[in-house]
Amino acid sequence: MTHEDFEDVIDALDDVLEAEREALLTGNLDEVGRLLERKESLIDQLSQLELASREPLEALNSKVERNQALLDHALEGIRSVARRLAALRRVRSSLETYDEKGARHTIDVTPESNVEKRA
Repeated sequence: MTHEDFEDVIDALDDVLEAEREALLTGNLDEVGRLLERKESLIDQLSQLELASREPLEALNSKVERNQALLDHALEGIRSVARRLAALRRVRSSLETYDEKGARHTIDVTPESNVEKRA
């Protein structure tokens, strides 16, 4: 492989990392998933090429680390939403109270499923 091949793969990977960053910042997780296959392919190609220079790889590494931090924050946001939704479901299905000794009591609340219709 030639030096030009190395630079072409580096440039393509740089473009994919920038597109991934943009997708993460806009919350387009579908696009992040689509870019993953292309990114893996380019990394495989890069691993088969001779190392022409270390500098481009260091620049790419900083972008990979930046995107990983963005992805970690996106995942934490998703987990936070899931926890909040679970808490809201619990509130809708039960009531928690405390007695005079501080012991917690849960009262299950089941919605009435029978609806009486009157004309």
